[in-house]
Parts: sequence; structure tokens; C-alpha cells
Amino acid sequence: MSEENQNSSQEKTEQPTQRRIDKAKEEGKTVTSKEMYVFSSVIMLFVVIYFFSYNFNYILANWRDMFYFLNLPIDNNSPLLAIKKSFYKVFLVSLIIGVPVLILTIFTQSLVGGITFSFKAIEWKSSKLDPIQGLKRIFSVKGLVELLKSILKVALLFGVSFYILYIKTDDIIQLSTEKFEHSLVTAAGFFPLLILVLLIVLLLIAILDWTWQKYSFIKSLRMSRQDLKDENKETEGSPEVKAKIKRLQLETVRKAIKQAEAVEEVKNANAVIVNPTHFAVALKYDVGAPGAPTVLSMGRGQIAQKIIEKAKENKITVFRHKLLARALYFTSEIGSEISEKLYTAVAIALAYIYKINNGENLEEPDIQIPDELMFNEDGAQINENDKK
Repeated sequence: MSEENQNSSQEKTEQPTQRRIDKAKEEGKTVTSKEMYVFSSVIMLFVVIYFFSYNFNYILANWRDMFYFLNLPIDNNSPLLAIKKSFYKVFLVSLIIGVPVLILTIFTQSLVGGITFSFKAIEWKSSKLDPIQGLKRIFSVKGLVELLKSILKVALLFGVSFYILYIKTDDIIQLSTEKFEHSLVTAAGFFPLLILVLLIVLLLIAILDWTWQKYSFIKSLRMSRQDLKDENKETEGSPEVKAKIKRLQLETVRKAIKQAEAVEEVKNANAVIVNPTHFAVALKYDVGAPGAPTVLSMGRGQIAQKIIEKAKENKITVFRHKLLARALYFTSEIGSEISEKLYTAVAIALAYIYKINNGENLEEPDIQIPDELMFNEDGAQINENDKK
């Protein structure tokens, strides 16, 4: 079985990570609840009715004037002026109602699932026109839940309304025997109770719907153990790479400590090859002794400066050769002999230093470094044109 089949067959039992949730929001997917919108819209409806009740006469007068303007031009003005005033009144009323509803809708969504916007959510999807996919959505668990939710909503609202009206049957019967003013007072006595109970039922349904929508959303984002491993690799890198980086970091620290401790060995060196201050390598070679020159100390940056200062304190010759210093630094280890490929170059340099120390006045020799051992300051190989 292939790895992809293994991953697809794994059960998605793990809770989604924050990164997966954020990625879903980037695609326009978030928790939303229609019933919460219904509840908040009904609340806003009663607020608007309450506001209009205190301005009923003013609103009624403006409503009457609007139709008056449409049927009779005023002071011989154009009918367009009447239409303009009518449209202004309609626009003003729409604004008074629409702005609070818009603000309430945004506030509701921010509480339910947070505000998110994504162009991916409005992209054209041909699958939405597929009748087979449409039937699958209708006859799915989600479709069944929506059906049960609608039935529950109708049953609860109708049942509660019927119960309230039932216990107020005596008052309702009296409405037909009372005057109109008294009937309004009687109806106003139980109408707020009915509205309050219905709002509580709507709130209960909205909470149940929001809980289900949140559960469905989290369930759709659940991950398998392999998904968690893959995401961890994407965010933090594979364990192999992380182990390699850690190993390199430890090696770098150990190398730096070793270089710092080896600075004291510079006093036993015959020469120090520098570049000119970035790299420093202290070499020791006894004439006639078997073997190649040995690296006593080396370093770059501040350690190189300390090696140079130590060499000057002990009157050890400091020889400047950029490419040779780099080649020695990147191919040698403290306490080990130099690379065989640098025997000739180092021999020429030590011979020159030996003669200079004996008082001879010589021109600096032309030391050739093998092409594969020419490095820049980062340890990368350079070509012939970069030698200078």
C-alpha cells in the first residue's frame, strides 16, 4: 500500500491545530449560525419598533406627506422634486434601519466565529451546479440536522405560543366584550410576556445551533497523526534536519571553545599566517623533523585578533597571505597536520619566514594555492578571478 493510501485511510481523531484553523479562515471557512442571526434580527426589530413608537406621529406625518408629494406637485414645482423628496425619505428610513442591522450582524458574527474575509470563498465553483453533489448535500447528516432543527424550532415556538395563549384564554375571551381601548390594554398585558418567552426560546435554539455548528466546523478540520507530523515538518522542519542543525551548532560551539583555549599555544609556533585580520593560523614545524607542519591554533574574528596579538607578544613572525590563511583554516584541525595539498605552499611560506627571521631581505614569494582549496570568507570555493 502506498504512503498516500496509508495517510488517507488513517482516522482523523486529533483536534485541529491553530495553524489549520487559521488556514481554514484564510479560505473563508469559519463558524457561523443562522439562528444567531435570527435571534439578533428579532431583537433589533423590537428595538426599532420601540424607537418608532416614540416617534409615531412624526413618522406617520412623513409617510402621509410622501404620498402627498407624489400625487400633487407643490407650488407648481416639477413632479421630479416630489419624487426626489420621497426617495430621500425612503433612503433615510432605510438608513435608520439598515445601519443598526449591519452593525448588529457584524457584531453577531464576531461573537459566533470571528470576522474573516477571503476571495477564495467567492471563487466560482462548478461543483455547486452539480445536481449529484446537490443531492448529497441535501441527504447528508448536515441536511438531516437542518431538517430536525427546523422542526424543533416550529414545534417549540408554536408550543410555547399555544401554552401562553392557553393560560391567557380568559383574557382573550374578554377582548370581544370590551371596548377597543380596553381591549388594547388587556392585550398589552400579556403580549410582552409572550414576546419574552419567544425570545428565550429563540435564544435556546440559537445556542444549540451555534454549538452544533462549532462542533461540525472543528470536526471537519480534524487531523490524523500523519497530518500532525506533516504540519510539524512544514512549520519546524523534519526531525532529521533539526537534528543535523543541532549537531552543527554543537560542533560550532565546541570548535569555538577549542580555538579560544588554543590561543595560549601560539607562543610555541614558528609562524602565523593571517588574512589579514579575519583569519589567523599558527603553525609549528621543526626543521628536519618527520611529518608535516602542525596547526597549534587558529581562529577568525576576535580569536584571530588574539592570535595575532599573542604572536606579537612572543615575537613570532606574522605572514599575510589571504588565500593560504583561508585554505589552512577551512581544511585543518587544531593539533593536526596540514592538508597534503598545502605542503608545497606552506613550505614556501615557512622557508621565506625562516630567511626573513635570519635577516635576509627577500621579496615576498608567489605562493600558488590549488584551485579546489581557494575559499572566500564564508568557506565557499572561489574561482581564479576572485583570488585578488
